[in-house]
Amino acid sequence: MLHLRLITPADKTDAVVRLIEGTVGTTHLAVLPGTARNPAGDMVLCDVAREAGDELLTSLQQLGVDTDGSIAVENIDLSLSKRADKAEAEAPGEGADAVLWEHLADATHEESTLSITYVAFITLATMIAACGVVLDNAVLIVGAMAVGPEFGPLAGLSTAIVQRHPRLALRSLIALVAGFAVAMAVTVGFSWFMDALDLFSKEQLAGERPNTAFVYAPDAFSFIVAVLAGIAGTLSLTSAKSGALVGVAISVTTVPAAANAAVALSYGDTKQTWGSTEQLLLNLLGIVLAGTLTLLAQKWLWTRQRERTAKAGGV
Repeated sequence: MLHLRLITPADKTDAVVRLIEGTVGTTHLAVLPGTARNPAGDMVLCDVAREAGDELLTSLQQLGVDTDGSIAVENIDLSLSKRADKAEAEAPGEGADAVLWEHLADATHEESTLSITYVAFITLATMIAACGVVLDNAVLIVGAMAVGPEFGPLAGLSTAIVQRHPRLALRSLIALVAGFAVAMAVTVGFSWFMDALDLFSKEQLAGERPNTAFVYAPDAFSFIVAVLAGIAGTLSLTSAKSGALVGVAISVTTVPAAANAAVALSYGDTKQTWGSTEQLLLNLLGIVLAGTLTLLAQKWLWTRQRERTAKAGGV
Protein backbone atom coordinates (compact mmCIF):
# COMPACT_ATOMS: atom_id res chain seq x y z
CA MET A 1 0.00 0.00 0.00
CA LEU A 2 0.98 3.63 -0.59
CA HIS A 3 0.09 6.58 1.59
CA LEU A 4 -0.70 9.86 -0.15
CA ARG A 5 -0.54 13.24 1.57
CA LEU A 6 -2.02 15.96 -0.58
CA ILE A 7 -2.26 19.73 -0.13
CA THR A 8 -5.03 20.99 -2.37
CA PRO A 9 -6.42 24.47 -3.00
CA ALA A 10 -9.87 24.75 -1.42
CA ASP A 11 -11.57 25.07 -4.81
CA LYS A 12 -10.07 21.76 -5.97
CA THR A 13 -10.62 19.66 -2.86
CA ASP A 14 -14.04 18.37 -3.88
CA ALA A 15 -12.73 17.26 -7.27
CA VAL A 16 -9.77 15.54 -5.62
CA VAL A 17 -12.02 13.74 -3.14
CA ARG A 18 -14.35 12.57 -5.94
CA LEU A 19 -11.35 11.31 -7.88
CA ILE A 20 -10.01 9.34 -4.92
CA GLU A 21 -13.44 7.90 -4.09
CA GLY A 22 -13.86 6.83 -7.70
CA THR A 23 -10.47 5.12 -7.94
CA VAL A 24 -10.55 1.39 -7.30
CA GLY A 25 -8.01 0.39 -4.66
CA THR A 26 -8.21 3.48 -2.41
CA THR A 27 -9.20 3.62 1.25
CA HIS A 28 -8.66 5.50 4.53
CA LEU A 29 -9.66 8.84 3.01
CA ALA A 30 -9.42 11.83 5.35
CA VAL A 31 -9.96 15.53 4.63
CA LEU A 32 -8.59 18.25 6.92
CA PRO A 33 -10.10 21.56 5.72
CA GLY A 34 -7.96 24.68 6.01
CA THR A 35 -5.06 23.02 7.81
CA ALA A 36 -2.40 23.72 5.16
CA ARG A 37 -0.51 27.01 5.42
CA ASN A 38 2.25 26.84 2.79
CA PRO A 39 0.73 26.48 0.28
CA ALA A 40 -2.60 27.45 1.77
CA GLY A 41 -5.43 24.97 1.34
CA ASP A 42 -6.82 21.69 2.59
CA MET A 43 -4.96 18.50 3.46
CA VAL A 44 -6.23 15.25 1.97
CA LEU A 45 -4.89 11.89 3.16
CA CYS A 46 -5.56 8.47 1.71
CA ASP A 47 -4.09 5.03 1.16
CA VAL A 48 -4.01 3.37 -2.23
CA ALA A 49 -2.97 -0.07 -3.45
CA ARG A 50 0.37 0.13 -5.26
CA GLU A 51 -1.15 -1.31 -8.44
CA ALA A 52 -3.63 1.59 -8.56
CA GLY A 53 -1.13 4.24 -7.52
CA ASP A 54 0.21 5.29 -10.93
CA GLU A 55 -3.26 5.89 -12.36
CA LEU A 56 -4.29 7.98 -9.33
CA LEU A 57 -1.08 10.03 -9.41
CA THR A 58 -1.53 10.74 -13.12
CA SER A 59 -5.12 11.89 -12.55
CA LEU A 60 -4.07 14.12 -9.64
CA GLN A 61 -1.45 15.76 -11.84
CA GLN A 62 -4.07 16.33 -14.52
CA LEU A 63 -6.08 18.23 -11.88
CA GLY A 64 -3.03 20.40 -11.25
CA VAL A 65 -2.51 19.32 -7.64
CA ASP A 66 1.25 19.08 -8.19
CA THR A 67 1.45 22.69 -9.44
CA ASP A 68 -1.08 24.41 -7.18
CA GLY A 69 -0.51 22.23 -4.12
CA SER A 70 1.55 19.20 -3.21
CA ILE A 71 1.62 15.42 -3.68
CA ALA A 72 3.70 13.31 -1.29
CA VAL A 73 3.87 9.52 -1.54
CA GLU A 74 5.16 7.10 1.10
CA ASN A 75 5.42 3.33 1.17
CA ILE A 76 3.41 1.64 3.94
CA ASP A 77 5.45 -1.22 5.37
CA LEU A 78 2.61 -2.52 7.55
CA SER A 79 -1.12 -1.83 7.41
CA LEU A 80 -3.43 -3.73 9.77
CA SER A 81 -6.78 -2.97 8.21
CA LYS A 82 -9.49 -5.04 6.58
CA ARG A 83 -10.30 -2.03 4.42
CA ALA A 84 -6.72 -1.98 3.15
CA ASP A 85 -6.91 -5.71 2.40
CA LYS A 86 -10.16 -5.13 0.51
CA ALA A 87 -8.66 -2.24 -1.47
CA GLU A 88 -5.68 -4.35 -2.51
CA ALA A 89 -7.95 -7.21 -3.52
CA GLU A 90 -10.12 -4.92 -5.65
CA ALA A 91 -7.22 -3.17 -7.40
CA PRO A 92 -6.30 -4.68 -10.77
CA GLY A 93 -3.07 -6.64 -11.08
CA GLU A 94 -0.43 -7.35 -8.48
CA GLY A 95 1.34 -4.73 -6.41
CA ALA A 96 4.75 -6.33 -6.99
CA ASP A 97 4.30 -5.85 -10.75
CA ALA A 98 3.11 -2.24 -10.60
CA VAL A 99 5.26 0.57 -11.97
CA LEU A 100 5.10 4.04 -10.43
CA TRP A 101 6.47 6.05 -13.34
CA GLU A 102 6.78 9.28 -11.41
CA HIS A 103 8.70 7.51 -8.64
CA LEU A 104 10.94 5.84 -11.21
CA ALA A 105 11.64 9.13 -12.98
CA ASP A 106 12.41 10.85 -9.67
CA ALA A 107 14.69 8.04 -8.48
CA THR A 108 16.64 7.81 -11.73
CA HIS A 109 16.91 11.62 -11.86
CA GLU A 110 18.70 11.59 -8.52
CA GLU A 111 20.87 8.56 -9.33
CA SER A 112 21.91 9.90 -12.74
CA THR A 113 23.14 13.30 -11.59
CA LEU A 114 26.86 13.96 -12.01
CA SER A 115 27.76 14.79 -8.42
CA ILE A 116 30.97 14.73 -6.41
CA THR A 117 29.71 11.68 -4.54
CA TYR A 118 28.95 9.83 -7.78
CA VAL A 119 32.37 10.60 -9.25
CA ALA A 120 34.05 9.60 -5.97
CA PHE A 121 32.29 6.23 -5.87
CA ILE A 122 32.95 5.32 -9.50
CA THR A 123 36.59 6.44 -9.18
CA LEU A 124 37.17 4.44 -5.99
CA ALA A 125 35.46 1.41 -7.55
CA THR A 126 37.71 1.64 -10.60
CA MET A 127 40.84 1.93 -8.47
CA ILE A 128 39.80 -1.09 -6.40
CA ALA A 129 39.17 -3.01 -9.63
CA ALA A 130 42.62 -1.96 -10.88
CA CYS A 131 44.17 -3.69 -7.89
CA GLY A 132 41.99 -6.71 -8.63
CA VAL A 133 43.02 -7.07 -12.27
CA VAL A 134 46.74 -6.63 -11.57
CA LEU A 135 46.67 -9.08 -8.65
CA ASP A 136 44.20 -11.38 -10.45
CA ASN A 137 42.03 -11.20 -7.33
CA ALA A 138 38.38 -12.06 -7.96
CA VAL A 139 37.33 -10.82 -4.50
CA LEU A 140 38.54 -7.31 -5.27
CA ILE A 141 36.75 -7.42 -8.63
CA VAL A 142 33.45 -8.37 -6.99
CA GLY A 143 33.94 -5.66 -4.38
CA ALA A 144 34.57 -3.05 -7.06
CA MET A 145 31.43 -4.13 -8.92
CA ALA A 146 29.36 -3.71 -5.77
CA VAL A 147 30.76 -0.22 -5.11
CA GLY A 148 30.24 1.07 -8.66
CA PRO A 149 27.22 3.44 -9.02
CA GLU A 150 26.93 3.25 -12.81
CA PHE A 151 23.59 1.43 -12.91
CA GLY A 152 21.81 4.64 -11.86
CA PRO A 153 22.64 6.58 -15.06
CA LEU A 154 22.01 3.46 -17.16
CA ALA A 155 18.53 3.11 -15.64
CA GLY A 156 18.03 6.84 -16.10
CA LEU A 157 18.87 6.54 -19.80
CA SER A 158 16.39 3.68 -20.28
CA THR A 159 13.70 5.60 -18.43
CA ALA A 160 14.37 8.71 -20.49
CA ILE A 161 14.02 6.77 -23.73
CA VAL A 162 10.71 5.20 -22.71
CA GLN A 163 9.29 8.39 -21.18
CA ARG A 164 10.72 10.61 -23.94
CA HIS A 165 12.54 12.77 -21.44
CA PRO A 166 15.51 14.37 -23.29
CA ARG A 167 16.86 16.23 -20.25
CA LEU A 168 17.08 13.03 -18.21
CA ALA A 169 18.76 11.29 -21.16
CA LEU A 170 21.35 14.06 -21.47
CA ARG A 171 21.97 14.09 -17.71
CA SER A 172 22.44 10.31 -17.69
CA LEU A 173 24.82 10.36 -20.65
CA ILE A 174 26.90 13.11 -19.07
CA ALA A 175 27.10 11.17 -15.79
CA LEU A 176 28.18 8.00 -17.61
CA VAL A 177 30.74 9.55 -19.94
CA ALA A 178 32.21 12.06 -17.49
CA GLY A 179 32.15 9.59 -14.60
CA PHE A 180 34.03 6.87 -16.46
CA ALA A 181 36.41 9.41 -18.06
CA VAL A 182 37.41 10.85 -14.69
CA ALA A 183 37.62 7.41 -13.06
CA MET A 184 39.84 6.02 -15.81
CA ALA A 185 42.08 9.10 -15.89
CA VAL A 186 42.61 8.94 -12.12
CA THR A 187 43.23 5.19 -12.34
CA VAL A 188 45.96 5.75 -14.94
CA GLY A 189 47.71 8.05 -12.47
CA PHE A 190 47.05 5.53 -9.69
CA SER A 191 48.72 2.82 -11.78
CA TRP A 192 51.81 4.95 -12.31
CA PHE A 193 51.95 5.63 -8.59
CA MET A 194 51.62 1.93 -7.73
CA ASP A 195 54.26 1.07 -10.33
CA ALA A 196 56.64 3.58 -8.76
CA LEU A 197 56.13 1.77 -5.46
CA ASP A 198 56.84 -1.58 -7.20
CA LEU A 199 53.31 -2.76 -6.32
CA PHE A 200 52.15 -2.88 -9.97
CA SER A 201 54.17 -4.17 -12.89
CA LYS A 202 53.64 -4.71 -16.59
CA GLU A 203 54.56 -8.36 -16.15
CA GLN A 204 51.65 -8.85 -13.74
CA LEU A 205 49.24 -7.31 -16.23
CA ALA A 206 50.56 -9.34 -19.18
CA GLY A 207 50.89 -12.61 -17.25
CA GLU A 208 48.39 -15.42 -16.85
CA ARG A 209 45.25 -14.14 -15.11
CA PRO A 210 42.72 -16.97 -15.01
CA ASN A 211 40.37 -15.10 -12.64
CA THR A 212 40.25 -11.73 -14.39
CA ALA A 213 41.26 -12.23 -18.03
CA PHE A 214 37.59 -12.09 -19.02
CA VAL A 215 37.49 -8.30 -18.49
CA TYR A 216 39.44 -7.68 -21.70
CA ALA A 217 38.09 -10.60 -23.74
CA PRO A 218 34.48 -9.76 -24.71
CA ASP A 219 32.34 -12.49 -26.21
CA ALA A 220 28.68 -13.36 -26.75
CA PHE A 221 28.23 -14.26 -23.10
CA SER A 222 29.32 -10.75 -22.09
CA PHE A 223 26.37 -9.26 -23.95
CA ILE A 224 23.94 -11.96 -22.80
CA VAL A 225 24.85 -11.49 -19.13
CA ALA A 226 24.57 -7.71 -19.50
CA VAL A 227 21.08 -8.06 -21.00
CA LEU A 228 19.95 -10.40 -18.22
CA ALA A 229 21.42 -8.11 -15.57
CA GLY A 230 19.72 -5.11 -17.18
CA ILE A 231 16.34 -6.84 -17.00
CA ALA A 232 16.88 -7.84 -13.38
CA GLY A 233 18.06 -4.37 -12.39
CA THR A 234 15.11 -2.65 -14.06
CA LEU A 235 12.63 -5.01 -12.43
CA SER A 236 14.25 -4.39 -9.04
CA LEU A 237 13.78 -0.64 -9.47
CA THR A 238 10.20 -0.76 -10.71
CA SER A 239 9.07 -3.30 -8.11
CA ALA A 240 10.88 -1.57 -5.21
CA LYS A 241 12.97 -4.71 -4.58
CA SER A 242 16.26 -2.82 -4.41
CA GLY A 243 18.08 -5.75 -2.82
CA ALA A 244 18.40 -7.33 -6.25
CA LEU A 245 20.56 -4.43 -7.41
CA VAL A 246 23.55 -5.83 -5.54
CA GLY A 247 23.29 -9.00 -7.61
CA VAL A 248 23.02 -6.92 -10.76
CA ALA A 249 26.11 -4.90 -9.83
CA ILE A 250 28.29 -8.00 -9.49
CA SER A 251 26.95 -9.58 -12.69
CA VAL A 252 28.42 -7.15 -15.21
CA THR A 253 31.99 -6.08 -15.90
CA THR A 254 31.64 -2.36 -16.51
CA VAL A 255 33.92 -1.06 -13.74
CA PRO A 256 36.49 -3.90 -14.01
CA ALA A 257 36.69 -3.39 -17.78
CA ALA A 258 37.25 0.35 -17.30
CA ALA A 259 39.92 -0.38 -14.70
CA ASN A 260 41.75 -2.87 -16.90
CA ALA A 261 41.65 -0.42 -19.81
CA ALA A 262 43.16 2.30 -17.61
CA VAL A 263 45.94 0.08 -16.25
CA ALA A 264 46.72 -1.29 -19.71
CA LEU A 265 46.81 2.27 -21.08
CA SER A 266 49.30 3.28 -18.40
CA TYR A 267 51.63 0.54 -19.65
CA GLY A 268 50.96 1.13 -23.36
CA ASP A 269 49.25 -2.23 -23.84
CA THR A 270 46.89 -1.31 -26.70
CA LYS A 271 45.51 -4.83 -27.12
CA GLN A 272 44.15 -5.02 -23.58
CA THR A 273 43.07 -1.38 -23.70
CA TRP A 274 40.89 -1.94 -26.78
CA GLY A 275 39.62 -5.30 -25.54
CA SER A 276 38.60 -3.82 -22.20
CA THR A 277 36.96 -0.83 -23.89
CA GLU A 278 34.94 -3.16 -26.10
CA GLN A 279 33.90 -5.12 -23.02
CA LEU A 280 32.82 -1.90 -21.29
CA LEU A 281 30.79 -0.63 -24.26
CA LEU A 282 29.19 -4.04 -24.83
CA ASN A 283 28.03 -4.21 -21.22
CA LEU A 284 26.70 -0.65 -21.25
CA LEU A 285 24.79 -1.29 -24.48
CA GLY A 286 23.32 -4.55 -23.19
CA ILE A 287 22.08 -3.00 -19.94
CA VAL A 288 20.49 0.04 -21.62
CA LEU A 289 18.85 -2.10 -24.31
CA ALA A 290 17.48 -4.58 -21.78
CA GLY A 291 16.29 -1.82 -19.44
CA THR A 292 14.49 0.00 -22.24
CA LEU A 293 12.77 -3.13 -23.55
CA THR A 294 11.77 -4.15 -20.01
CA LEU A 295 10.18 -0.77 -19.31
CA LEU A 296 8.38 -0.81 -22.66
CA ALA A 297 7.00 -4.27 -21.90
CA GLN A 298 5.84 -3.18 -18.45
CA LYS A 299 4.21 -0.06 -19.87
CA TRP A 300 2.35 -2.11 -22.49
CA LEU A 301 1.20 -4.71 -19.96
CA TRP A 302 -0.18 -2.08 -17.57
CA THR A 303 -1.90 -0.24 -20.41
CA ARG A 304 -3.64 -3.48 -21.35
CA GLN A 305 -4.52 -4.08 -17.68
CA ARG A 306 -6.13 -0.64 -17.44
CA GLU A 307 -8.11 -1.24 -20.63
CA ARG A 308 -9.43 -4.56 -19.30
CA THR A 309 -10.34 -2.92 -16.00
CA ALA A 310 -12.14 -0.07 -17.78
CA LYS A 311 -14.13 -2.51 -19.91
CA ALA A 312 -15.04 -4.59 -16.86
CA GLY A 313 -16.19 -1.44 -15.05
CA GLY A 314 -18.30 -0.38 -17.99
CA VAL A 315 -20.07 -3.70 -18.18
